[in-house]
Amino acid sequence: MIDPMTGKFRGLLAALVLLLVAAAGVLFFSYRYQAALARENSGSFTVATTGDLRALLDSSDAQSQLITVAVRKLETSYYKPVAPDLPVTGEKIALTQFLAAKHIANVNLQGDDPNAVLAYANAHYAAKLGLDGPTQLTETALRGIMGSVKDPYTVYLSPKEIQGLQESLNGGNFGGIGVYIYQLKDGAVVVQPIEGLPAARAGMKPGEVIDMVNERRIAGMTLDAVEGLIRGESGSTVSIASHQYRTKGPEHSYAIVREIIHVPTVSAKMEDGFDYIRLSDFGSTSAAEIKKALLDGRAKHAKGYILDLRNDGGGLLDAAVKISSYFIPHGAIVATISRDGERDEQDALGDAIDGLQPLVILVNKYTASASEITAGALQDYHLAKLVGTKTFGKGVVQSIYPMPDLGALKITTARYVTPLGRDIQHKGIMPDVLVEQPVDPSLIDTKADKQLAAAKAQLRSQIR
Repeated sequence: MIDPMTGKFRGLLAALVLLLVAAAGVLFFSYRYQAALARENSGSFTVATTGDLRALLDSSDAQSQLITVAVRKLETSYYKPVAPDLPVTGEKIALTQFLAAKHIANVNLQGDDPNAVLAYANAHYAAKLGLDGPTQLTETALRGIMGSVKDPYTVYLSPKEIQGLQESLNGGNFGGIGVYIYQLKDGAVVVQPIEGLPAARAGMKPGEVIDMVNERRIAGMTLDAVEGLIRGESGSTVSIASHQYRTKGPEHSYAIVREIIHVPTVSAKMEDGFDYIRLSDFGSTSAAEIKKALLDGRAKHAKGYILDLRNDGGGLLDAAVKISSYFIPHGAIVATISRDGERDEQDALGDAIDGLQPLVILVNKYTASASEITAGALQDYHLAKLVGTKTFGKGVVQSIYPMPDLGALKITTARYVTPLGRDIQHKGIMPDVLVEQPVDPSLIDTKADKQLAAAKAQLRSQIR
């Protein structure tokens, strides 16, 4: 069992999620997010508003539009050629499995193209699913179409999922109370308040287990459901009852006023004379946060720098280029290669910060995607020593295309290689100094953190 009383970084949440759902590949992706939005916003369809979303998904014409857009984008944007029969085959499999899970027997879908299959499903099975049957079938069909290429990073994101992704990549601005929240295997929902934000100011302590939100018992609820109860309009009040983890002490009650929360992606401190910087993900604010941490360390006359990318599942490609550029004065940082072989090099931006040596980067098997871009580039240029274990090995890039239903398509559109041409897809990056350690977030930045100790030793050997 992971003890939530230890570990002060946002990486605790990221690592826990990675440990629980890594097989789904949910967190391992890099994005050209803003570029994708800009391209697709010039498209021919109209994006729905929240008010007319249900009507849109229940409309056969709108459903047809969604299916057509999904198939077209998959066939034209996916980084490998897509066989003509794959989308409809994937759709049929997904719908059949979904209906079977809803205890609808003898499913026999008809149709030779994705729109015909969905129309048949609506005509014969939607009524058995209730009022939102068409919505359920449409979203399932879209997931099947995208899943037909058997790429865990190419998916349909529902409106709710894309909203959560946008919040994450934009630094986490939302009406909340300022806590990291995660669910243990026994279903307990544990919070870790962020210093200076509403929950911490109200007196909530790290490791408290939530019992009730607004007088509603949360036992048996999913993490998403609990988060939904806690979040709300800025200025409104949420009541929370909780108890300390692993104790039978008294229940605590809090009335917390929600605020617009910005969750930082960087934690930094001076440790043993070194500037120790931990990055939880590559979001839209991460480069600015990293720059501040580096400059603060330099102002304090840091003897060396440690960039901790353990359990960092990636994020924005642009953020990886910006962060790498603080260390790399010139030259390529990463090259992306599209399905037609077109190579697009992302070069250093020319804003390198002097005096950031020596540098060690901490990596492990959940260092992925954008994290691997930065780690690989700095290793290629011999500007950093990598310490830890082999990285995850995700060398493909996704673009996000908004859909008329407020959802989006996330499609693998290219693969990337390091400056020296290393293709890390399914291979990962080997560290310069191999240090085995369990992937346990509670070990990070503690006396038991062998990898951090090895990083400090590596720096000491370089400054003698």
